[in-house]
Amino acid sequence: MRRAKIKRTTRETSISVEIDIDGTGRCQADSGIGFFDHMIEQLAHHSLIDIAVLAKGDLHIDDHHCTEDVGIVLGDAISQALGSKHGIRRYGFWILPMDDARVDVSLDLSGRPFLNWNVEFPAEKIGSFDTDLVREFFQGFAVRGGITMHVDLRCGFNSHHIAEATFKSAARALRMAVETDPRASETIPSTKDLL
Repeated sequence: MRRAKIKRTTRETSISVEIDIDGTGRCQADSGIGFFDHMIEQLAHHSLIDIAVLAKGDLHIDDHHCTEDVGIVLGDAISQALGSKHGIRRYGFWILPMDDARVDVSLDLSGRPFLNWNVEFPAEKIGSFDTDLVREFFQGFAVRGGITMHVDLRCGFNSHHIAEATFKSAARALRMAVETDPRASETIPSTKDLL
């Protein structure tokens, strides 16, 4: 079973994440940040990964630590649940349109973390949520998940649509990458035999 449960506590946050890669996209997200919970719900639903997040953070300061740390712990959980990565497709990509916005995500579950981020938000805030935190989430997720990830905004003028398209596109690319390859289900998808 490709599952993981991880808890991480610092002076700034206390994060608990539980995932099932072979789930149905169920989500329980409680970070105290409404818009961010909505984005985690999109990530779960469109990746078909069951995700449960319980996060408590220093929200009296701002949403930064909580958002970033959820990305870190979720990346840890993905890495742990995939284990040696036997039989996965490894690569995933998606082009996602959402009204005015289009976001392309391509990723490689290579074990070599890298985030190439080409997304600019027209607005600094979506409600009370700082749009810079979308990148912070994916930075933590990619680094701790050992994921090479390229995220490119092709067009868009509504910051809500851009953020949501980013999470949905990432989810669909992740879904593709973690799928079992029926032609290579017993091998590691690398000529090095190690990811």
